[in-house]
Amino acid sequence: MIRILIADSHALLREGLQHILGAVPTIAVAAEATDGFEAIALARNGGVDVLVVELSLPGRGGIELIRHLKHEAPSIPILVLTLYDVGTHAAAAFRAGARGFLNKSASSEQLITAIHCVALGRPFVDPAVADELVIESQFSDAPLPYAALSDREREVFACLLAGNSIKQMAARMDISVKTVSTYKARLLEKMGMSTVSQLVQYGIEHHLLDA
Repeated sequence: MIRILIADSHALLREGLQHILGAVPTIAVAAEATDGFEAIALARNGGVDVLVVELSLPGRGGIELIRHLKHEAPSIPILVLTLYDVGTHAAAAFRAGARGFLNKSASSEQLITAIHCVALGRPFVDPAVADELVIESQFSDAPLPYAALSDREREVFACLLAGNSIKQMAARMDISVKTVSTYKARLLEKMGMSTVSQLVQYGIEHHLLDA
């Protein structure tokens, strides 16, 4: 039996996963967390075989949470289940120590397969982001300034490239509009740019999005 810890701030998503996984005889949902700090506390208690986590968790963010748990509980494989489908997010998750990456638009069959894969120690990559992940890996040693961005700033960067508004990013990342604006201003400063159009051009030139 594979015991799952679900870490997601949305109750409907957690209930949906409970319903899907409850019908699988080899999987059981052992615990649920609504933020990063709760996920850490539950993981410390043991009794968990796989962590299924959303990247935009409140409290301690998804990428930071992955790093923390890989240090404190390296035996627990982590499957990222998220709304993000950009290769840069998948690459950041794998660099932090995640074992699998799956978009929330995936089928229940894909989710079950992903859980079994990571539980066995095998990586799982959503086919929808596989090509972008290959491109990202080719440019993982990209020179500054992009390499100097924090994981959260890269999230904002990717959302800007996708055409998301500040309000959309705030809702998606579960942070305030003011905080998103701060990240945006900070990444523009680090990139040495003043407009989003300059960021988009940089993204195209460095293969950070599908031109």
